[in-house]
Amino acid sequence: MNGERSVLIVDRSEDTREVLQTALRRRGVRTFSADHSTPGLELAQKYHPDLIVLDLEVDDSNPDAVCGPFAQQAYADRAPLVVLGSVSRRRELAPDAEFVAKPYHYGPLIRRIEELLVANP
Repeated sequence: MNGERSVLIVDRSEDTREVLQTALRRRGVRTFSADHSTPGLELAQKYHPDLIVLDLEVDDSNPDAVCGPFAQQAYADRAPLVVLGSVSRRRELAPDAEFVAKPYHYGPLIRRIEELLVANP
C-alpha cells in the first residue's frame, strides 16, 4: 500500500482501535483514531483521511446523530465510509457507506479496508 494513505478509526473499543491501527500501519497506512464521535469528526475535518471507519456504537446517541456528520464529511472528501454495526436501516443512514455487521472478524475487515483504499486512489 502507498504509505501516504490514511484511515480514521472512530470506535470506543480501545482493542479495536489498536488492532486496526497496528494492522494498517504495518501496511504503510497512516492512522488516526478517536474513542468518541466529536473528536473523531474533528480529526476527519482536520486531516481529511482517505477512508473512515466508524462504529455506530461509538457514543450513546442514536445512529443518525453519529453517522450523519461522518457520512457528510466522507462525501465531501470523496472518502469511503466503513460503518460497523447491526443496524437494519443502514441504507437510510448512509446510502454510500460500506456496512460491516457486528460481530465481525478483523481479518476480513482489514482486507476490505485495503480493497477500498486501492479502489479509491
